Amino acid sequence: MPAELIDGRAIAKKVRAEVAERARKLVARGVRPGLAVVMVGDDPASAVYTTAKAKAAEEAGMYSLNVRLPADTSQADLLSRVDALNTDPKIHGILIQMPLPAQIDPDTVIRRINPAKDVDGFHPVNVGKMLIGERDGFISCTPAGIQVLLKESGVKTPGKNCVVIGRSNIVGKPMAALMMQNNENANCTVTVCHRHTADLKSHTRAADILIVAAGRARIVTADMVKPGAVVIDVGTNRVADARSKSGTKLVGDVDFESVREVASKITPVPGGVGPMTIAMLMSNTVRAAEMTLR
Repeated sequence: MPAELIDGRAIAKKVRAEVAERARKLVARGVRPGLAVVMVGDDPASAVYTTAKAKAAEEAGMYSLNVRLPADTSQADLLSRVDALNTDPKIHGILIQMPLPAQIDPDTVIRRINPAKDVDGFHPVNVGKMLIGERDGFISCTPAGIQVLLKESGVKTPGKNCVVIGRSNIVGKPMAALMMQNNENANCTVTVCHRHTADLKSHTRAADILIVAAGRARIVTADMVKPGAVVIDVGTNRVADARSKSGTKLVGDVDFESVREVASKITPVPGGVGPMTIAMLMSNTVRAAEMTLR
């Protein structure tokens, strides 16, 4: 029997409705949550993402500031802009769209953001808080969204073997740290695999929960998945497709058609993890505004 689809769009819609209600309550108390999205350059994909984030903020009743800077913007100028947003009382969340042009060091920029406004959850202060289990910081949006997907899909995580493929600072590392935390939505035994992992299949076949963020199209096939496992596909890859008008199509890091015959639950691409990332960004922004009233 094919795996049950984990509908990221439906779950994200639920999260965003909850966010909009929290935003309405804040507005009634005189605080309108504000999100600033800063993009440097004219990368088409980045433009799509920033527009989508700004639109989501507006739909939730938030104040949205979309800052577009030319590709030749200096690091000093960008840092100055971040400083201004840090002190702007209308702005509760700051997001710097990646990638940045070569003349700008992203780590320097991330560290310049006030941790209380770092709704992407990339500042070392927030990463550290997440790692030690403190809950007053911000968690990177994609891993946070995956935890919500698991919870809303009825997946019981305590005691399960969770295998994460990928060790990026954006997904892999925070995902592994979240799933080993001592709480009802984690308490897993976690294994992290990467390009130097020997016999990848032996690890993935042991996973009750397999989270794939490898950045390689269809790297996980059915023979690598334990029957009945829950499979979360974080990948977004463009591959050639003669049947498509554009000549390409979007696929994940999991060979969906074969793996869905083995897994118990699986996220599709698109429509799985992706919608949750923006939903959690909205949630983080509202929480940042809520924290100003405490």
